[in-house]
Amino acid sequence: MALLFRAYYGVHDFLFGLLAKLDGLAPLLIRLYLAPVMIAAGLYKFRHLDAITQWLGSGLGLPEPELMAQLLTYTELIGGFLLLFGLAVRWVSIPLMVAMLVAAITVHWDNGWFAIAPSDPASSIAKPLADLGLPAARASMENSQAVADRLASARTILDEYGDYGWITEKGNIAVVNNGIEFAATYFIMLLSLLFSGGGRWFSADYYIDRKARARVKASKEAKAAAKREAEEALPPPPVIASAPEAEPEPEPESELKPKSAAVVDAAKTAAPQPESKTEPEPQVEPPTESKEDHPPAKTPSAQAPSDLPK
Repeated sequence: MALLFRAYYGVHDFLFGLLAKLDGLAPLLIRLYLAPVMIAAGLYKFRHLDAITQWLGSGLGLPEPELMAQLLTYTELIGGFLLLFGLAVRWVSIPLMVAMLVAAITVHWDNGWFAIAPSDPASSIAKPLADLGLPAARASMENSQAVADRLASARTILDEYGDYGWITEKGNIAVVNNGIEFAATYFIMLLSLLFSGGGRWFSADYYIDRKARARVKASKEAKAAAKREAEEALPPPPVIASAPEAEPEPEPESELKPKSAAVVDAAKTAAPQPESKTEPEPQVEPPTESKEDHPPAKTPSAQAPSDLPK
């Protein structure tokens, strides 16, 4: 399985890697498809601006019909030329999408999906949906059958009273349903351009964007370089030498000794004293002396009065 995946992605990356170099081709084709449609619609409205204004006001009941007519006309006309040259494609896609959305809701919504009514119910794209029971698809199938009946009557009349071959020489007769099909299709294509832009190689946006981004990048790099040079040109900040910390003065010995002695005494008292196992020595009482062994000494006050000098 791993070998199969490697082979698949090898072919995938090689093939689509080559196609990636031409990724601007699809936006080019979409632009070339939409540009003539928008330009033609804009030119028609520009040439019949008064009639468009009256139709928007009285026919559709839109507010400010004059302003709406001018906005719609110039959006389609200018937007078509911008799409043609690939200039500001993303920006111009937005108002064109709004115009298509307004047209689909106000003009075509009530007529269903199809712009041209199908005349063969069997080949109508609504048939699969009708088989699933979708009511709108069933109504479209009934409408297709009614269109087929009317076209058959028109052919009978033309065969009898006219030259049907000459009338249909440039195309078959059809019934225009004027549904939302075209407006929705244009909206989807414009939405694609909004995401992809004008594309590479084939749009003015591509080359303008490349040059503009290169200039912006060069400007940022120049500003960054100038900022670095300015920072390097500045003198270094002065170094402030901190004053050396003063060493604590030693305490006098007279104060240290008592403290040390006190510490030693505290350590001694804290340490457990070993119990002595020696027996206590007997106490010997000192001998008592008698009065006979020591006669009292004579004092001068004890002399007789006869011995005193006369």
